[in-house]
Amino acid sequence: MLVARTFFFVAGIVCALCHIIKMTQKTLHGIVIRNTGSHYIVRTDDGRGVPCKVKGNFRLKGIRSTNPVAVGDGVTINMAAEGETAFICGIDDRRNYIIRKASNLSKQSHILAANIDQALLVATVARPETSTTFIDRFLASAEAYRVPVVLALNKDDELQSEDERATRDYWVALYSEIGYPCHVISAITGKGLDELGETLQGKTTLLAGNSGVGKSTLLNHFVPEANARTAEISEAHGTGMHTTTFSELYELPGGGALIDVPGIKGFGTFDMEREEVAHYFRDIFALSRDCRFNNCTHTHEPGCAVLEAIENLRLAPSRYASYLSMLEDKDEGKYRAAY
Repeated sequence: MLVARTFFFVAGIVCALCHIIKMTQKTLHGIVIRNTGSHYIVRTDDGRGVPCKVKGNFRLKGIRSTNPVAVGDGVTINMAAEGETAFICGIDDRRNYIIRKASNLSKQSHILAANIDQALLVATVARPETSTTFIDRFLASAEAYRVPVVLALNKDDELQSEDERATRDYWVALYSEIGYPCHVISAITGKGLDELGETLQGKTTLLAGNSGVGKSTLLNHFVPEANARTAEISEAHGTGMHTTTFSELYELPGGGALIDVPGIKGFGTFDMEREEVAHYFRDIFALSRDCRFNNCTHTHEPGCAVLEAIENLRLAPSRYASYLSMLEDKDEGKYRAAY
């Protein structure tokens, strides 16, 4: 009898404590504005910046991701007692997101940003040279999640030869014809930045690109208080260093926001079936409507309109090479960091 009474007495105390804890917790809604790995900053709807963590078992259904919560996510947080850590306890349905395959975990993904209006892909013709395969892979992934992309060719002031300038003009013509707006800019001299800035106003934009293409300099131009670090390009390798080490959302002075993420060395596509790849290349998909077979892979089939376009120079060889590289990924299930 004494044991029973003791048990019920302890149980009553536990219930009372749980009730007190529940009463001291406050649930708030907000947007994730910074992600530094396991730590987050959430800007609540009433304007506060709240440091938060995610519980270890928090995972999103259907997404195997190294970061279950991303910058741009709308979340619900539990505010604990003063001095204690707040926890993210719920996530809103996403309007869209940009995702890539995690570089060292082939079966997991990394979400770059969520709930964005567009992506600004910064590329450079030289120092460092952005590969068209990287550009095309990014565009295909954005196409898959219905995220519009604006292409900015930076460091125009550093082009040193006619070949480099010809490559710039070719890229502008190629991607503009496909339907992607292109801006030739210099973050150092200010060339083209006014026109580019107009495309950012009132929109939440993901700022993406390889390391060393000048993203931090651009961010400092549009958001002076960001104070993003910049670094010189390696003379030996022609590549950039990671100066941004975490993802963060910055509000633009005239309205809208930029989401800055660390420079991307490679872009492995994720959550895309082999037969879907052509759908996310606008030019190849348009040509495929004239293929003899509905399930044409555009690699060997007779009556393939895409192969015919390659022979007749109506499809850029670089675009077709990017398409084949993505098919190869799907065939072999691998990730190519060089892209």
